[in-house]
Amino acid sequence: MTTTAIIFVIFILAVAAATFFVLKRALKMAIRAAIVALILLIAIVGSASLWWFSTDNAPVKNPPASKKSR
Repeated sequence: MTTTAIIFVIFILAVAAATFFVLKRALKMAIRAAIVALILLIAIVGSASLWWFSTDNAPVKNPPASKKSR
């Protein structure tokens, strides 16, 4: 689940960077920075929740008993 959290952060960082450059000419710097900060906050909260609620210690299942071949 840690890998999922890392991939999620990288994806959201890419979205934040793309949003920053798309809005570069459309909005003033303060509004643009606020939007990017909101996206980064979502990335931090999302990855922290994925990491916190991950179930990496799931019980290990034993392999099925093999039959002897004749």
